[in-house]
Amino acid sequence: MTSATRQPETPASTVPPRLIATDLDGTLLRDDKSVSPRTVAALAAAEEAGIEVFFVTGRPARWMDVVSDHVHGHGLAICGNGAAVVDLHGGPGAHRFVKVRELARDNALDAVRLLRDAAPGTVYAVEQTYGFHQEPDYPKLHMEIPDELQTAEKLLAPDGPGADEPVLKILAFHPTIDPDAFLTLARLAIGERANVTRSSPSALLEISGPGVSKASTLALCCAERGISHEEVVAFGDMPNDVEMLTWAGQSYAMGNAHPDVIAAASGRTVANNEDGVAVVIEQLLARR
Repeated sequence: MTSATRQPETPASTVPPRLIATDLDGTLLRDDKSVSPRTVAALAAAEEAGIEVFFVTGRPARWMDVVSDHVHGHGLAICGNGAAVVDLHGGPGAHRFVKVRELARDNALDAVRLLRDAAPGTVYAVEQTYGFHQEPDYPKLHMEIPDELQTAEKLLAPDGPGADEPVLKILAFHPTIDPDAFLTLARLAIGERANVTRSSPSALLEISGPGVSKASTLALCCAERGISHEEVVAFGDMPNDVEMLTWAGQSYAMGNAHPDVIAAASGRTVANNEDGVAVVIEQLLARR
């Protein structure tokens, strides 16, 4: 998709923002995974104005090197769609988990079984705090070599690989089902046992613990700081951002956003490749 407008459609708000929450891929990052100079300057200006910036992403902590040079102040990021709050000050490979909201192995095994029954041919990977494991038939979708190749049932067994590490989420891939149809099917099949979402253009689902989302973890972080949802400005582009955009007082769908995101957000900005996040931050700061 391309942006529908050259300037953001700005929701009316009389509450000054205290926190900016932004997704990374397809939102803050350009398609080449870079952070533009304009965006770097806007993030720094927001922090200098006393507005905290939280990166809120589906990425695991070990993939946060793309923004490690742009950490200001608190240095915290919400990773794994809300499954972890991570202190990035140590840099790549030296991050510290501040909060972990794990997916119980029993819930994960139930989700695997139910989705296999509903969508035969589904294959899985398991994301933990530090480890990454996958089934032999799971495609090479990620930028790393898995630690283990086993069936999901063995990977999630009490004595399986990484048994001493929390499971943050499981990934479910189907080679032929339409991505949105796969998401709907999985949510119906799994029900309340886990939270199911997606951020990939392919039929790749991300399955977290019940109630775990970008929104719920961001709400916890804001409550710790005495920040209300009305004081939060959020940005996103894919279904895993919908809850966060609905929760925030002001929210912006990117010009390249999924239709569900456009429907959920209170405003719209230009595409990620046009520095849509920076455009809005500059306007917010100009009003102060």
